[in-house]
Amino acid sequence: MQSLREYRRITVKIGSALLVDRATGLKRDWLASLADDIAVLAAGGAEILVVSSGAIALGRTILGLGKRALKLEESQAAAAVGQIALAGAWSDALGRGDLKSGQILLTLGDTEERRRYLNARATISTLLKMKAVPVINCIDAAATSEIRYGDNDRLAARVATMMGADLLVLLSDIDGLYT
Repeated sequence: MQSLREYRRITVKIGSALLVDRATGLKRDWLASLADDIAVLAAGGAEILVVSSGAIALGRTILGLGKRALKLEESQAAAAVGQIALAGAWSDALGRGDLKSGQILLTLGDTEERRRYLNARATISTLLKMKAVPVINCIDAAATSEIRYGDNDRLAARVATMMGADLLVLLSDIDGLYT
């Protein structure tokens, strides 16, 4: 098995359940540990792109919405509140490792329409050149249809392809392909 240090550009997707406990909120110790790992890889010369879920889950906790099913507009409101907290948490966690971060909010459509694709790629490339870690998430607050599980998995795959990543790592509590 190869070491992660052998890859030049790595896209890492983090699932909501790994970042947010529905009862207590953000799992700060877990995020700090992951940010430390990212800092080690970056110090070794790797470029790291993060696709982070968790805005809706964190917003639910902050707003006290509990575990009930949410209407689309409630999920969007939770995303709006959670995204601010999540971006701040990433900035703080990565900053402890002397890393800068930049927030990129995309839709799947941004990876499909050529002009928007090129713009997103140029922005992310510029962040990487400036040694900042792009922290990417779907724009759930502006979704025009149902927000679905797996949206950020698909987004991560598209971002990895768009940016020519050497490796895509999906950190999730959802079953996947096992070898």
